[in-house]
Amino acid sequence: MAQIVPERVSAQIDGEFVVFLIGMRINRWWKVHKWVPTALAMIRMQAELARLPRDESGCLGTYTRGPAITVQYWRSFEHLEAYAHAESHRHKSAWAWFNHAVGKARGDVGIWHETYVVQPGQYESLYSGMPAFGLGKAAGVVPATGQMKSARRRLGR
Repeated sequence: MAQIVPERVSAQIDGEFVVFLIGMRINRWWKVHKWVPTALAMIRMQAELARLPRDESGCLGTYTRGPAITVQYWRSFEHLEAYAHAESHRHKSAWAWFNHAVGKARGDVGIWHETYVVQPGQYESLYSGMPAFGLGKAAGVVPATGQMKSARRRLGR
């Protein structure tokens, strides 16, 4: 079991970072030959990201709830884009497979992603009585005291 941090803490990261949300939706459960390979490809990509050195890949951390949704934290958009286009990583071939295999039948299984570039001072977080989680796990935490005590203060307002 993950170690619980009993104090109130907040994530802290220097500079800009990227939050990338990605997932899939099964629209036709009986089209197993379409959604199972898609789900497996997503799971394999998550495993690959976990193995890559953070400083090289730029992937700071991920949180997954199966293939339906994954939250990823990246050092920069350029790191995320480099991973997506690299011949040596799983994403490029998985994307090519998806476009070929699912192609005109996109209603069988859907995939989605959203990318958010977050500027310094444009985020806030609070974790209390939790193991390391989310941005706090990816970037590190500081005590939520003083200027970090409230959401308003964490946002510098």
